[in-house]
Amino acid sequence: MSSSCAVSTSLRTELFNSVASSNRLIAPSRTFHYRSKCEMNRRGFALKGIVASGVSVMGPSLTAEPAEGVERLAFKTDGYNFWTWRGHKIHYVVQGEGPPVVLIHGFGASAFHWRYNIPELAKRHKVYAIDLLGFGWSEKAIIEYDAMVWRDQVVDFLKEIVKEPAVLVGNSLGGFTALVSAVGLPEQVVGVALLNSAGQFGNPNSATNKSEESTLQKVILKPLKEAFQRIVLGFLFWQAKQPARIISVLKSVYVNSSNVDDYLVESITIPAADPNAGEVYYRLMSRFMLNQTQYTLDSVLSKLTCPLLLLWGDLDPWVGPAKANRIKEFYPNTSLVNLQAGHCPHDEVPELVNKALLDWLSNLPTQASLQTV
Repeated sequence: MSSSCAVSTSLRTELFNSVASSNRLIAPSRTFHYRSKCEMNRRGFALKGIVASGVSVMGPSLTAEPAEGVERLAFKTDGYNFWTWRGHKIHYVVQGEGPPVVLIHGFGASAFHWRYNIPELAKRHKVYAIDLLGFGWSEKAIIEYDAMVWRDQVVDFLKEIVKEPAVLVGNSLGGFTALVSAVGLPEQVVGVALLNSAGQFGNPNSATNKSEESTLQKVILKPLKEAFQRIVLGFLFWQAKQPARIISVLKSVYVNSSNVDDYLVESITIPAADPNAGEVYYRLMSRFMLNQTQYTLDSVLSKLTCPLLLLWGDLDPWVGPAKANRIKEFYPNTSLVNLQAGHCPHDEVPELVNKALLDWLSNLPTQASLQTV
């Protein structure tokens, strides 16, 4: 067993029950000839409700050619547009005219993950794709990350940049962000579409009371725990950028590798090279990822008031179709489209996703009627 496999196995404790598979969030350099023998603990990570997005493929080779017959957003190493939010630089793409649609990427991805969706949707809609704070071309802010930070970012983006009734579309972490944003600004969000969304339903049998920390825990054990976390997560962040790790990640989630290319890899590796990327990774994994049970799908869905569309890759090894069925059962105002794809159907089968999304959007109330209500 390799040293990286041994590290993953040794971290299956309460201290790092989500960390063992966290090193798939950041892609490595542009070398693709290595292969990893490690098996990643996908289930342990998925159960936390937040799943890496945009860094996966299955197949022996990479292609630099775009998907046949599908228009692709031009890749710009300097990004497209920038907006200052709470003193932080936020990147976004905007194209087209019509009723607004806002695309929100998953964990570890960026606006460029919507490369095959933006041009097609922009033929009928004004399409925005935003990089969440800490990801993509947005600033790697040194803050205490929380799901509500991204909710506030999207809500303010709707108010300050979009300024019209809009539909939110999100993959993985972006899906959960879309839901909480819709609840946070119901008067401006007229629909939500989820693609293999993160988030988990609450467990009524889980313990809710936490015992008060003892002096020993506060003064000695907690600092030692944090120091150990920083050492291990620092190693995992470094490891996640190595060729062997990126290959193992790229093989785990896409069922079809035809749309995987240098474009996709560079859209992940470039942000990973930002000076603060390692510290953001540490904060996300040690403080954010391990504390998600306070935000549950049932609590958010119970407050949702707009139509919901589920575009679900049924072959996703992290977030299977059972979650989509449960969401639909819990929230009746839901349309479900099942797709033969993995965790990122918008990039794996963009033609099918674009068609299904446009068909659903065409049946939503018009922007003009909404403004008169």
